[in-house]
Amino acid sequence: MYKCALVLAAGQGKRIKSDIPKVLHKVCGKEMVNHVIDNMRNANIEDVNVIIGKGAELVKKETENRNVSYSLQEEQLGTGHAVKCAKGFLEGKDGVVAIFAGDAPLTKIETINNLMEEHILKKNSATLLSAYVEDPTGYGRIIRDGDEVVKIVEHKDCNEEELKVNEMNAAMYCFDIKDLLSSLEKLSNDNNQGEYYLTDVIGILKNEGKRIGAVVTDYEDTIGVNSRVQLAEAEEILRNRINEKHLNNGVTLIDPRTTYIGVDVKIGKDTIVYPNNIFEGNTVIAENCTILQGCRIKDSIIAKGVEIQSSVILESRIGENTTVGPFAYIRPESSIGKDARIGDFVEIKKSTIGDGTKVSHLTYIGDAEVGSGCNFGCGTVVVNYDGKTKNKTIIGDNSFIGCNTNLVSPVEVGDNTYIAAGSTITSKVEEGDLAIARAKQRNIKGWVEKKGLMK
Repeated sequence: MYKCALVLAAGQGKRIKSDIPKVLHKVCGKEMVNHVIDNMRNANIEDVNVIIGKGAELVKKETENRNVSYSLQEEQLGTGHAVKCAKGFLEGKDGVVAIFAGDAPLTKIETINNLMEEHILKKNSATLLSAYVEDPTGYGRIIRDGDEVVKIVEHKDCNEEELKVNEMNAAMYCFDIKDLLSSLEKLSNDNNQGEYYLTDVIGILKNEGKRIGAVVTDYEDTIGVNSRVQLAEAEEILRNRINEKHLNNGVTLIDPRTTYIGVDVKIGKDTIVYPNNIFEGNTVIAENCTILQGCRIKDSIIAKGVEIQSSVILESRIGENTTVGPFAYIRPESSIGKDARIGDFVEIKKSTIGDGTKVSHLTYIGDAEVGSGCNFGCGTVVVNYDGKTKNKTIIGDNSFIGCNTNLVSPVEVGDNTYIAAGSTITSKVEEGDLAIARAKQRNIKGWVEKKGLMK
């Protein structure tokens, strides 16, 4: 059966008090609307349409790499009106459409699957997601007649009896597409807010004798975000879920409460993660790694057996059994080989470092290709910028770079070379050479006493 989805993402979100659209606020490092889109994809719904309005261009910019289509809701006149704005996407289609809010990032993939399966199995015209809560204030109520769903009433439109109902509408639905399109034409805005409610479609379908189903799920699955407080609550819930998943997969988290792992991060078994670490984006950390305290790793690949301490690694690769840190900075487009050493206060930028090379401390390497088995002395600087352009340095295998050396790019250093400490290298060093590029030492006899500086 054909499946598609609508994601409601047109509102600004006044209570969140932000200049950017509410759905673009992040939970565990990912925009809420992208959580929803990705969950749809993982539930095997390929055709996704995002309904945009306030901040439309910003929402499109942040979702365009998800291969979605868009419908525009220029005026925000309710959820029913939002779906009406997507008629062009729905018309001519035969099957099921799931409708989810772009500010509800916590719905599990299995919950979406259960909703879709129940809808198809029971041949429902509409199937909605619900949850029981102690205090349903602010939520639409599901009104039943026995097991049958009769209607949904928004909180502000509830009468005294309906306010006592504690089964709340999660605002997540499946509809038969043709039945939904037919019902949208019959929607009215005759309510306290003068808006078109998608929930009224349930009553319309019921009056037409259509079958309405409901799937009850955990409240956490249904949480939407309308304020910064709720954003923090969603962050905590999802973080705990993510951490529990990794713990169950054989990863040791010394203190899960201070470990922040993005939803798309992968970590191999027997890796140990110490407190106060942040892993973001599409990071992959292999087995048997040790990530000591205070690291940020984003969109990077960390191979087996790596040890990292108090360092930042961005969009880079670290080879097997390499050690990094403390206080190293690996900037984007860098690749560090296996059995290497990147030590304290070392910065690597857009460079490759070969296997077994040691860059132990106080060194900057930028726009360089460094071979294997090299050793960099303390205070080495690859001078890659001439004030106008970035230039490249090439260093061969088994080179020894003495302390306080400047390598002024573009320059090439051959295999098996030595560079004397304190040198500034501006021209090629041939294989097997020793390069010395510094002023000759001169001692002036008795200078201190002559200047009257003797103590």
